[in-house]
Amino acid sequence: MSEVIFIGTSDAFGAGGRRQAAALFRTGAGSLLMDCGVTTNTGLAELGISRDEIDVILISHFHGDHFGGIPLFLLAAMYEDERKQPIEIVGPPDIEARVRTLAAAMGHSLDGHKTPFSVKFRELHPGPVHHVGPAEITSFKTRHQLEAHPHGYDIQCGNRRVVYSGDTGWFDELPRLTAGADLFICECTYHQTNLDFHLNYNILSERRDQFDCGGMILTHLGKEMANRRGAIDFDTADDGHVVAL
Repeated sequence: MSEVIFIGTSDAFGAGGRRQAAALFRTGAGSLLMDCGVTTNTGLAELGISRDEIDVILISHFHGDHFGGIPLFLLAAMYEDERKQPIEIVGPPDIEARVRTLAAAMGHSLDGHKTPFSVKFRELHPGPVHHVGPAEITSFKTRHQLEAHPHGYDIQCGNRRVVYSGDTGWFDELPRLTAGADLFICECTYHQTNLDFHLNYNILSERRDQFDCGGMILTHLGKEMANRRGAIDFDTADDGHVVAL
């Protein structure tokens, strides 16, 4: 893995005028898009990143700001890009049914349309290592709304390892799951507000010594955090931010 490019770093509500969750993981063997919020096409265009570069879309859970952009991504790949190479869409159990239902609800059904490229769906279950595109991926359950099938990911590409929290509240296994990673991309929706299913800055500050990873960067920043980027004791992501690995 050579770099991570943050396409979108806001919460579900576009706090601070930023885009919804998406990050591009570039490797020497291909690229993986981590989450695909509704604003992802806009972000890719603004940053000059071709959709054709993306081999895999990996989804953390089924909330619109994390997977709602997939139907429009596929539509653009078909009609704007004239894509030919296959793409794999990977995520928690029920990923194919969720994407197909969403696409139909948006008026862009995937059923009955032959795409000029192959679209393959794959479910990831917590525990085993999955070989996905350029990466070896292990998923783990997080503390978020259960109906969204929330997962975080341990992503190994070559000699680089990145852990992505997805959306989650605090759970005691989190430091162990991130131990030894080159980079931990951690959600931090709030500054002080306490919710069971999202992290806040106070919790992370109090428990920072529990983490043993090469670097830690906060994303999914909500209204309370949007104006604190660069002014707190953690690195914070912004749209377009690049982390070299």
